[in-house]
Amino acid sequence: MQGLMMNTQLTITTIMQHAQSNNPGVEIVSVTGDNPRHRTTYRQAFDRAGQLANALVKLGVGRGERVATLAWNDYRHFEAYYGVSCSGMVLHTINPRLFPEQISYIINHAEDQWLLIDPMFWPLAEQQLAQCKTLKGFIILTDSAHMPETTLDNVHCYEDLIAGEEADFDWPDIEEGDACALCYTSGTTGNPKGVLYSHRSTVLHAMAECLPDAMGLSGADAILPVVPMFHVNAWGIPYAAPMVGAKLVFPGPKMGDGETLQDLIESEGVTLAAGVPTVWLGLLNYLRESGKRVDCLERTVVGGSACPVAIMQAFKNEYQVETLHAWGMTEMSPIGTMNVPMPKHADLSEAAYWAIKAKQGRAVYGVEMKIVDDDNNELPHDGKAFGALKVRGPWVCSSYYERPDATEHDAEGWFSTGDVCTIDPDGYMQITDRTKDVIKSGGEWISSIELENIAMGHPDVAEAAVIGVAHPKWDERPLLIVVRKEGSDPDKQALLDYFDGKVADWWKPNDVAFVEEIPHTATGKIQKLALRKQFMAYQLPE
Repeated sequence: MQGLMMNTQLTITTIMQHAQSNNPGVEIVSVTGDNPRHRTTYRQAFDRAGQLANALVKLGVGRGERVATLAWNDYRHFEAYYGVSCSGMVLHTINPRLFPEQISYIINHAEDQWLLIDPMFWPLAEQQLAQCKTLKGFIILTDSAHMPETTLDNVHCYEDLIAGEEADFDWPDIEEGDACALCYTSGTTGNPKGVLYSHRSTVLHAMAECLPDAMGLSGADAILPVVPMFHVNAWGIPYAAPMVGAKLVFPGPKMGDGETLQDLIESEGVTLAAGVPTVWLGLLNYLRESGKRVDCLERTVVGGSACPVAIMQAFKNEYQVETLHAWGMTEMSPIGTMNVPMPKHADLSEAAYWAIKAKQGRAVYGVEMKIVDDDNNELPHDGKAFGALKVRGPWVCSSYYERPDATEHDAEGWFSTGDVCTIDPDGYMQITDRTKDVIKSGGEWISSIELENIAMGHPDVAEAAVIGVAHPKWDERPLLIVVRKEGSDPDKQALLDYFDGKVADWWKPNDVAFVEEIPHTATGKIQKLALRKQFMAYQLPE
């Protein structure tokens, strides 16, 4: 028996139409290269999305064809999110921090037709991307006064291109299973792989992240997505914010600048900000040095890599900002878990409370999780057993775009995340390592992430990473790699002694190496592969 309910399609066009009807005057504030504080509204942004859609159709872009972006978080990029996808085309957001060769590869692999590009990245287009065989032309995201000089053909100014177009666009009837966006993984091993999101998966993901036990978004929020719009669609915030009518504050190219972030938060009344741990470490350092505050900020969502407890404690104790640990992947749209405390945690001791906060959290509704051993046997959720994490759900990829050779799915459809973790009886998941980063010492596993989190609590440590290096007896032993805080000169033994009582003795690093900087991937994660190459010949002390 079938239910007697309307079968309306879940498309991001409905998000746009809902915001136009219910939240037309809500502000979108942006930092851009041609305007330090641009202001618009949802109504104006979606009108301009219609103008962009009309312009792209006149340029000959058809349904299902890919339109790429190389752009920062700002209102023009936001307009492209809807102008491209709601017209039946596929938005392909590209990470400008990838190597130029990787960018060329994914443009050709995706068969992008047009590229919307920020003027800051135009030198890259002239030097390398003009050779991309599928690109028909470029649209530079600026006005005529700020257009760069170029010798390339078929280059358009965004503002001039849409200026003569009507805001009304005959938005097509789209099936919810149709593709709306394409995002490639960072490609730390081999070529990047494409994840093709559907309208349905994107809408369901946005609805889930608005839930109280996820990001808890509402129309009362002003949201600062520091996580890039070129990285897994800024964790879905450009879809979730208009869904609830929240104000959007885009940092543009200033996403790593603590002074700009503090000013945006205070002057625009930001209540929620989202980004990777390095962003919040930079903001925290700026606040401490300047004496300024972020009193309107209520919570931050931190993902991309494990957030050190010391950072969470500093924001809570010094600035009354709650940190929400999260975890996800490009292949998961990306949200998988959020760490929102349960009522019973109010009675925990401080140590026990922060032990819970260090975890990546519980699965958001829509995501199933399990951990398995090397033989794919499911392991108990007891908080002790740790194994390979697998997931499935309506916004988890079923395969990679045009890569039948690259599958991470088992026969039952579970996706292998590449993470090693524990899950406790309440469902709280804690990443202990990536499968390729876990340290195997004497047949036992040591979590590099846990050691890194402890090291980050030391007052003289600015950043820390832990890798396994060869050992004649134990196969591998942990090496702590440290960036000193400015003006400090910590002693090796003092750093090693700092682990006493915090982990088992056999987990303690064998040595400390000091470096000027730690390499990061294009998405801000510590690049363990580069560190392992750098310290391949490192000799541990006897």
